Amino acid sequence: MTEEASISDPQGDRNKWMILSAVMLGVIMGPIDGSIVNVVLPTIANYFQTDYALVQWVPTIYLLAICSFILVYGRLGDMFGYKRIFLTGLICFAGASLLCGLARNIWMLIIFRAVQGLTVAMQMALGLAIVTSAFHPQERGKAIGIYATAIALGLMLGPVLGGVIAQYLSWRFVFFINVPIGIIAFLWGGWIIPAGGKTPGQRLDMAGAALAFAFLFSTMLYANRGETLGWFSGWGLGLLLCAIVLGWLFVHVERRMAQPMLNLKIFSNRRFSFACLSSMLNFMGLYTVVFLTPWYLADALGKDVFAVGMVMMAFALLTFFIGPLSGTLSDRIGYRALGIAGMLIHATGLVLLSRLGTSADNLDVAWRLMICGFGAGMFQSPINSAVMGSAPAQFRGSASSLLAIMRNTGMAFGIAVAGAVVYNLAPFTTRGQAGPFSGAQLDTFINGLHWSYLTGALFSILSATAVFLAKNDIQTTQA
Repeated sequence: MTEEASISDPQGDRNKWMILSAVMLGVIMGPIDGSIVNVVLPTIANYFQTDYALVQWVPTIYLLAICSFILVYGRLGDMFGYKRIFLTGLICFAGASLLCGLARNIWMLIIFRAVQGLTVAMQMALGLAIVTSAFHPQERGKAIGIYATAIALGLMLGPVLGGVIAQYLSWRFVFFINVPIGIIAFLWGGWIIPAGGKTPGQRLDMAGAALAFAFLFSTMLYANRGETLGWFSGWGLGLLLCAIVLGWLFVHVERRMAQPMLNLKIFSNRRFSFACLSSMLNFMGLYTVVFLTPWYLADALGKDVFAVGMVMMAFALLTFFIGPLSGTLSDRIGYRALGIAGMLIHATGLVLLSRLGTSADNLDVAWRLMICGFGAGMFQSPINSAVMGSAPAQFRGSASSLLAIMRNTGMAFGIAVAGAVVYNLAPFTTRGQAGPFSGAQLDTFINGLHWSYLTGALFSILSATAVFLAKNDIQTTQA
């Protein structure tokens, strides 16, 4: 019995909204954890009396672990059923979070943070696959739009919770907060998500899994550590060459496998391919905002960590409300117009952010962030629906994991490019100097932010172009 069959029966149809709620409760922990930890990194560095270069591995190893294994989990979900892998990720993530909170030194924290990444990747890989299988194509955009609110809510709550915890509690509660959420999500999901079943005659492509891991790990390591290593240094170029060779080997091997880790024929669907590309470019533009704006608020305007979190809520708040509306509308008019308009609005917000100077107040930043959030919310639900609707039912786990890879790759390269632009135009920041800045340094810093925001706007325009080049189907394809 396939996952599709198990969810499409009458009982499954009656429970589809409960299935969606169970998935959202599990998925929300990823964006909360990804956004909350960055707020308390300085606190962690001070507690363990370590330098910034070492403590930066706390978020870096998490992202590396997620991206390196997410494709494997998508394939395992297609083989053994989405529920089993999803729930395993939930309970293991809760356990890994507890270990992070109990870490006695920075090295223990980095190791347990890697385990966190390995486990949360299971939820990221298969959440969309479960939701897509639970809903008919005519409601898929609406369901995915509501699903997206979990991610937006997590991104919205993360900085605020991080600010509160940094100010009033120990940094350890950043990790402890995941434990009760994870246990509740595990129990709720175990009760309501249909069991599904194994796909007979399937086996895991071990060579493809190893090559996928090595390719994604080296790619994400280059994106995250390229500035430290030197983008064009011997180490940096060697790592980039390694990623290219491994990527070529992965494609070469997968073309010849009877049961590949990733069936490359899925990319022959023009809508699927260009929608995936547009998603990656979208997150490159989006994370230009997420990465640069707290830096601007803290180091140029001198805001404290709680104020930074409150202002950043403006972005996620609009995404939270617009995502479900855009997803519902995409069920009626298709994804293409909404995706293009969303990215052009997002680009406009980035251009407006680039005009900010040293005298801006919280409201000046917040309304510009709301424009960016409006555009992101308009874009993401229709495009996710387009990707999942164009994937055959037996490959939905792989399609869901590919979307997660596009999202995390876009995040990593968006941060890397934005940082590289600032570092080249404001070179004093590469020396580890903390803000707030003043005088000539502040002017140089603002100039670097100006060009970085404009670079993010370019990514958004390229994302809109990729949507334009996709196939213009109004309804999602019945798998």
